[in-house]
Amino acid sequence: MAAPGQAVGSGAQETCGLDRILEALKLLLSPGGSGSSSLQVTKHDVLLATLKSNLSALEDKFLKDPQWKNLKLLRDEIADKAEWPQNSVDVTWSFTSETLLLLLCLKETMIRLAANFNPGKPNPRIPEVAPALSPDALSISQQKTVQFVLQFVVTLGICPYLMPGVGVPLRYRTEFGAVVQDVVCLDAAPDATRRLYTSCKALLNVAQHTSLGSLIFCHHFGDIAAGLCQLGFCPTKRKLLTPAEEVLTEEERTLSRGALRDMLDQVYQPLAVRELLILQGGPPQSCTDVKTQMRCWAPAWLRRLCGQLLSERQICYMGPSVGNCCELLTSLSIVPAGAAGGSDAEVTAADWKKCDLIAKILASCPQQSLSPESYYRDICPQILDLFHFQDKLTARQFQRVATTTFITLSRERPQLAAKYLLQPVLAPLHRCLNTAELSESDMVPGTILVTEEELSRCIEDVFKVYVVGNEPLTVLMDSLLPVLGVLFLLYCFTKKSVSHIRSLCQEVLLWILGKLERKKAIASLKGFAGLDKAVPSLHSLCQFRAATQGGIMITIKEAISDEDEDEALYQKVSSEQGRVEHLGDLLSHCQECGLAGDFFIFCLKELTHVASENETELKTEPFSSKSLLELEQHQTLLVEGQERKLLVLQLMAVLCERMSEQIFTNITQVVDFVAATLQRACASLAHQAESTVESQTLSMSMGLVAVMLGGAVQLKSSDFAVLKQLLPLLEKVSNTYPEPVIQELAVDLRITISTHGAFATEAVSMAAQSTLNRKDLEGKIEEQQQTSRERPTDVAYCHLEQQQSHEISPQTGLQSNAPIIPQGVNEPSTTTSHKSGSVTTEQLQEVLLSAYDPQIPTRAAALRTLSRWIEQREAKALEMQEKLLKIFLENLEHEDTFVYLSAIQGVALLSDIYPEKILPDLLAQYDSGKDKHTPETRMKVGEVLMRIVRALDRVLLCCPGWSTVAWSQLTATSACWIQAILLPQPPE
Repeated sequence: MAAPGQAVGSGAQETCGLDRILEALKLLLSPGGSGSSSLQVTKHDVLLATLKSNLSALEDKFLKDPQWKNLKLLRDEIADKAEWPQNSVDVTWSFTSETLLLLLCLKETMIRLAANFNPGKPNPRIPEVAPALSPDALSISQQKTVQFVLQFVVTLGICPYLMPGVGVPLRYRTEFGAVVQDVVCLDAAPDATRRLYTSCKALLNVAQHTSLGSLIFCHHFGDIAAGLCQLGFCPTKRKLLTPAEEVLTEEERTLSRGALRDMLDQVYQPLAVRELLILQGGPPQSCTDVKTQMRCWAPAWLRRLCGQLLSERQICYMGPSVGNCCELLTSLSIVPAGAAGGSDAEVTAADWKKCDLIAKILASCPQQSLSPESYYRDICPQILDLFHFQDKLTARQFQRVATTTFITLSRERPQLAAKYLLQPVLAPLHRCLNTAELSESDMVPGTILVTEEELSRCIEDVFKVYVVGNEPLTVLMDSLLPVLGVLFLLYCFTKKSVSHIRSLCQEVLLWILGKLERKKAIASLKGFAGLDKAVPSLHSLCQFRAATQGGIMITIKEAISDEDEDEALYQKVSSEQGRVEHLGDLLSHCQECGLAGDFFIFCLKELTHVASENETELKTEPFSSKSLLELEQHQTLLVEGQERKLLVLQLMAVLCERMSEQIFTNITQVVDFVAATLQRACASLAHQAESTVESQTLSMSMGLVAVMLGGAVQLKSSDFAVLKQLLPLLEKVSNTYPEPVIQELAVDLRITISTHGAFATEAVSMAAQSTLNRKDLEGKIEEQQQTSRERPTDVAYCHLEQQQSHEISPQTGLQSNAPIIPQGVNEPSTTTSHKSGSVTTEQLQEVLLSAYDPQIPTRAAALRTLSRWIEQREAKALEMQEKLLKIFLENLEHEDTFVYLSAIQGVALLSDIYPEKILPDLLAQYDSGKDKHTPETRMKVGEVLMRIVRALDRVLLCCPGWSTVAWSQLTATSACWIQAILLPQPPE
């Protein structure tokens, strides 16, 4: 189509210079006017008048000016050989045709000048002298003139004749383009398709010159490509046309198709890809212009054609060379706000669709590729390299393209994504798994298995792919599961010091735990805690170490000498303890999704197995029945079993401490919790190990069910289906538990659940109401605790409150919160407006009776109420100081934390008021406790003495006459105790 121009008259070429041709082009581009000052003259009329005026001026130059004779001869010779009609009723086409002839004259002249140029030999004596400039070189001003001419040619000769949806419409580019679109007369001869063919053919002819070709393709490649696509590939009408009716012959269409492919092969490939993407049409861009929103989409044939051409470009361009992908994205104008202007939000909103479009192209295997595997083998390393682009201006966009490509490829071709993307990313973590086979060279102590840079890059890439990508695809989840154990241990190691990858590890772990199926998530948590040895973890020979640059690396452990065995054992124990604590921290972020509650229930069930295990299973068989190897294996299993039990207890303690009261997020979890408690109670009964605390835990869990059935929660039919899981357990409790109250409540709960709440006994209603009242009173106690902390005289009491809030009941394994006040007992106010004597005799008698109540929460609440009245100097309470002291001392022997800590508090408060009466009795009881009391009770009395002695300065100031005697008695009878707490010397 774009064959080289044939030789023209030599005389014209010899005398015609570049300046004359460029002067003629300037004359065509000179601005003009209509010559009328009327306001009725429109822009269309001005444009048409200017084009006619400039054509007439050029023709006058050719006819009247003898200096333009040679240019006229050259122009006429080229016009005679031109195969297109040059004159038309449409002024725009006459102007375009004349401009194309002058451009061809310019091209032929430049070729002739270059052919006749003989620069001569350079002078070796003066090598610094610049070589002679070729006569066909254009100056900067001349290049600008040619660019203006090319813009007019494309605007008047190509864009108006493109079909809707092919290329960017002319009226949407500039205001001048909209005017041109209206003044072009499509009905005048020659036909629009013929005009388009002529313009494209002439421009490609001009582009054969290197200098002119660079000017054409750099600015107008897309419009010429759009014209050639329409000329060569647009489907014709179904009815066969006669040769006279055909605008373009089949030969011309074939030439157009060949010219398009030749042009695509010659230009800079990223430029070709960008223009083909524009032609293909992407997602709609946000624009406030109504006309732009009405723009037609590319027709189907053009989209298919551009897709095929893009595939060919990918094969040619996306080779194994690292960096091609970055170069392509740079050429596609993937730049952030710093380079494109505007705020980050504006540019991000404008570019994210472009990034996704590029990612889709990169993830699509070209049809002409030898095989998908060969293509992805070459492209995947370049995609991974986009994650580590250092330039801050383009890093965010490149990373988005890489992440989207990663996700798209994982969704469409999971096997290839796992092989060429996921395996390279996770390779550093796989290298140190306990399932990996280490070579002899890797097993040398001190060998660096994973460097600081490799580990940091691995964690960053995993974060970008999984958390930023946020697509829980099967291939992504399955690939990360084997290395979760290593990732968790790395997270634990980062908690020891400052590390920039700590938050990344935490986010990745939280993301996958939230996306995994609940069973798989629980299994992973078991592996984190060390309960499941089958879960892959860090190799026994590997360890994390701090690197020199502040990062973390993985090395082979050094050999342990005999002297370092104790230190190694300490490190192992502390590491295991820290692992459990860090797991608790991690689960504290998983309460809303329900994972923390499910894992807590799992640990409760494990705790039930620990409590119900028969001790006879721990006894070994006689030595004669087993070999030494079998005996050793049996002992190893027993030790592992004991370790597992201790680990379960430690997990329960950490979870009770770290989890909040919102750990259960749905009724199913509450029912599972109650079921685990009922199973534990039944197991304890089977082994005859029930206790008071066990009874209280059972009452509490059944109270939860009563509250739900009592209307605190709006239950649906599906909820009752879940509650029916408790029926067999409640039946077993009602038949086997020794306490009649619990038996009756279990029977009533079974009836209420079976009838879906249609029938509820009075026992269920009372249990629900009692639990709700206790909850309200618990909130009041918390408010009173906050108020009491503001009083200076309550420092010791507040310290005790804080200590009690973190205690764990050894039997229940549940965190001890504020005690529950028995129903009917009013907690006195601790505000400054409280008046002494507000406690009635009836209230005091009720609280004294509650202090002997078998219900642990009720007893503890009564003891705290008495302590509060003593602290507030209630007259009726102080009158019964001896009886109160007896009650407190008796409750010191109780095994529950709630009770004996409340008793310690009461004794300490009485000692502050009546030190001369209380201290001697306590000292005597402590000294005589060696024979009368258990070591635990004696230790609790010592706790009371310690609290009193710590506040001894206040006691001495209050009782100066007694202090010397008390001090001597204290030191004489309990010298060992005083020495243990290191009391200061008494004042004189």
